[in-house]
Amino acid sequence: MELDKEKRMTDQKEVRALPITLEVRNSEGEEGKRTITGAIKYNTESAEMRDYWGDSFIETIDKEAFKDSLAARNVVGLWSHDTAQVLGNTKSGTLRLTNMENELRFELDIPNTTVGNDAWELIQRGDVDGVSFGMKVTKDKWSSEKRENDRLYKRNILSAELYEISPVAFPAYPANEVATRSLAEFKESEKRSADEQQLKEKLFIELDLIG
Repeated sequence: MELDKEKRMTDQKEVRALPITLEVRNSEGEEGKRTITGAIKYNTESAEMRDYWGDSFIETIDKEAFKDSLAARNVVGLWSHDTAQVLGNTKSGTLRLTNMENELRFELDIPNTTVGNDAWELIQRGDVDGVSFGMKVTKDKWSSEKRENDRLYKRNILSAELYEISPVAFPAYPANEVATRSLAEFKESEKRSADEQQLKEKLFIELDLIG
């Protein structure tokens, strides 16, 4: 039962929320177009998170991570991840993404709909001041280091499919919600390496005693 839960969690889309500054533009021309802009930073350490098993880790997103995904699929702008409340779409040009050296910039035109008007009002007032994005990681690389009295794992996301970008009210990385099978695999490889090192040291000691 526990293994089934783990598999479901690792197969799910991962969601990250970022405390970034949303810029607001209200154009008098162009039929009063209302646009919010912001960016997802590359090669920048996230806040510390905890995975399903209680291990602490941080992550960075490589500058090439979304390159293939952006060329192959549409990305939608949603209100708080609700697929029934669409704010924009790269297909129609109401969501525009620009992949740059240090960040993925976005421009999202807010529609003149009930959800769009509500979103615009809350963003302008500052009640909603963060952005969250949904992705499925297809390739990552792990490392680890000692910090204080604990071990901190570091994840570099090398490739991911980007699905959606959403303005959100709570721009903070989630805790105790992330399950990544690749971390479990990395931890196992670390254990194997440690076991092999211990075996080598034992053999060296035995050879010295024989000699």
